[in-house]
Amino acid sequence: MRNSKPLLRSGPAAAAAAAALALTPAGPAAAAGISVSTTGSTVSVSTSSCTQVNGHWGTASLLGSGQTSFSQGRQVALFGTASGQSAAWSNVGPGTYTVIVMCSNGNTAGTQSVVVSTSPSPTASPTVSPSRGVMGGLGGGSTDYGTVTLAAGGALVGTGIAATAWYLLRRRTRPQHL
Repeated sequence: MRNSKPLLRSGPAAAAAAAALALTPAGPAAAAGISVSTTGSTVSVSTSSCTQVNGHWGTASLLGSGQTSFSQGRQVALFGTASGQSAAWSNVGPGTYTVIVMCSNGNTAGTQSVVVSTSPSPTASPTVSPSRGVMGGLGGGSTDYGTVTLAAGGALVGTGIAATAWYLLRRRTRPQHL
C-alpha cells in the first residue's frame, strides 16, 4: 500500500510556492516570508510567519541539488517565539541549496535559494590573523622574534659596522702608490 502525502508537501507545490514568491512584488506581502543567511558552512533561516500548533512552530528543510520535495532535504524543527522563529544547519558543503519553511498549520512560510561557498572542515584549526596587522621594522614582517634573536642580529650588525670602519681606517694609513 502506498502512503500518499498532502499535495502541499509535494515537490510541485514547493516549486509553485517558490514561483509565487519570486513573482510577488516587494511590499508588505513579501516581508512576511523567510530570511536565509550563511556564515561559513552554517546556513540559518528566520521567519515570523508561523504560529504555534500543539507546541510546535514548524519545520525547515535544506534541499540540495537534485532534491525536489520538502521531505528529501535535511529537516530541522523551528524554535523561537511568536515574534520570530529560526532554524540552522551546520557543516553544509559548498553548493547551491533551497531552504523551505513549513509551518505547523501546513502553510509554506517561504522558499529561498542560498549559495554556500566554504566547505566544512571540523578537524582543521581556525586561522588566526595578526591582531595589529603586519608588523614592520625590527624583528620581521609578521613574526615577533624573541630577545635572543634580536640581540644576535644587533651583534652581527655592530660587528659589520666595526669591520667596515677598521677596513676604511687601515686603507687610509697606507701610502698611495701610482
